Amino acid sequence: MGGGRAESYTSTEVPDVVGALEHQNIAICPVPEAKTAKNRVHLDVYARAVEDVVALGARVDRPAEETGFGWTTMLDPEGNELCVFVRPDLSALPAWRVHGMGIDSVDSAAIARWWAEALDAELVDHTAHGDGWWTVEHATPDDTFTWDFAPVPEPKTVKNRLHWDLYGTKQEFVDRGARLLWEMPRWTVLADPEGNEFCVFPEP
Repeated sequence: MGGGRAESYTSTEVPDVVGALEHQNIAICPVPEAKTAKNRVHLDVYARAVEDVVALGARVDRPAEETGFGWTTMLDPEGNELCVFVRPDLSALPAWRVHGMGIDSVDSAAIARWWAEALDAELVDHTAHGDGWWTVEHATPDDTFTWDFAPVPEPKTVKNRLHWDLYGTKQEFVDRGARLLWEMPRWTVLADPEGNEFCVFPEP
């Protein structure tokens, strides 16, 4: 699918996926537990064709032709959900093909507003479309990256298999209502008001 590269690591380590810019980085971390439920956080990516993603080992879960949405829901080789937005014109494909994150939410309006305020970002209301979803924009150095919060009926029951890393101080998030989970040597793990885990690193 392109748009990133795997850094060189030893055979016992897992490489990160990195783009050309510093903030374009996806860390792949091994964990002992298997996937047992639908991921509440997933990536949205661009591709020239769904078949290109299938060729990499993914499989189609819900095609756009059936749902009527502007994307196809797919599963990677470990069963992690991702939404693929097709852009057949190669000139319309960005070099870094991660379009954004989708976050399942109990109260999409409240948690989207919490993150927009915490990151001093723009909150966009899409509820007029009837799906109850909200978007946080301009929260990262990549102005095209979106955080899309959609309401779902089921609560969070297991640790998210995908989370985001931020620069800042743990206290600024705790003061806003985040919960401290544990301290690591180089970062702090917190949970937002809906229990979504995220890591805070000190400013470089």
